[in-house]
Amino acid sequence: MYHTELSRDGPGLLLRDIEKGEDRQILASLRVVEHADADAVVLADFDYDANLVALNAYADRLDIYPYRFAFPPNRGVQSGLDTDNDGRLGEPEDAQGYGRFAGDGGLAILSKWPIKTADAHDLSHLIWRDFPGSLAPENTSAFQRLSTTGHWIVPLEMPQNQTLNLMVWHATPPVFDGPEDQNGKRNHDEAAVWLKVLNGELPVTSKSPFVLAGISNLDPIDGDGRGNALSALLNHTLVTDPRPQSLGAISATKSDQGVNTTHEGDPALDTVDWADAPDRPGNLRVTLALASSDLQVRDSGVLWPADATRSLSRDVRTASRHRLVWLDVCLQGC
Repeated sequence: MYHTELSRDGPGLLLRDIEKGEDRQILASLRVVEHADADAVVLADFDYDANLVALNAYADRLDIYPYRFAFPPNRGVQSGLDTDNDGRLGEPEDAQGYGRFAGDGGLAILSKWPIKTADAHDLSHLIWRDFPGSLAPENTSAFQRLSTTGHWIVPLEMPQNQTLNLMVWHATPPVFDGPEDQNGKRNHDEAAVWLKVLNGELPVTSKSPFVLAGISNLDPIDGDGRGNALSALLNHTLVTDPRPQSLGAISATKSDQGVNTTHEGDPALDTVDWADAPDRPGNLRVTLALASSDLQVRDSGVLWPADATRSLSRDVRTASRHRLVWLDVCLQGC
């Protein structure tokens, strides 16, 4: 799972930058994905277009992922409502998920294995206030979707007629709101979607084996937010949390003198290098890669090298504040 931070300020700009072949961030992110060499990678904050032109252009530069997939994200899809009650319509805050244009900051999947597109499920149209056990504020519109970006279940066709299901999402940050805590409640419920899926409480149920890959935008221990749903997900009987970690995250925390020193969670598990000033969140674990309990997790990690002088470390820092999180899993019979 990789939060690329490749979203651009308008439609078509990401494609333009990919095709020019000169953008340092894009080139660095390509080297990071190439180094990981995963059988499948989920990209977050990657702008969507209807024909996946930008995604195809990106994947063609890697030349290792013949299969590409994305559903349209909720980000940038205008709701037609003044969601933030500021008297203006059509702003990024008024979209189903915060976005400056339709397709802004979407999700995508690149795979070496065929993607069963006809069997993929998109849960992104769930209405928030109709969601079972919803925390939606009372004034939430009847048209407001729960997913900020999307919730998908996408099956991959693996060797020996086996199937691995990718369950992916990218939640809203639980901050940037007021005392009503709308974003905090929405972030909570976006994690709770997977609890309902695992418990069979939604029309679409989970199918093992699966990998749950997402941007929770919430640390299980540190930072702001409502952690009940996420904690329940990490400790669910059908889920294994292999707790991917890195030496680079430890080194980064040791070099800071700010808010990171107050964190209680294991710094080795951090997945993002946010600013450490007193009013900033610091390094947190906000990218998750979890496995179904029937999968054997052979290895896992966060691609965050400890040696800051090496070329890979420079690419990792140039590409994104977020780090790629990976799992090596073994299906039945391997």
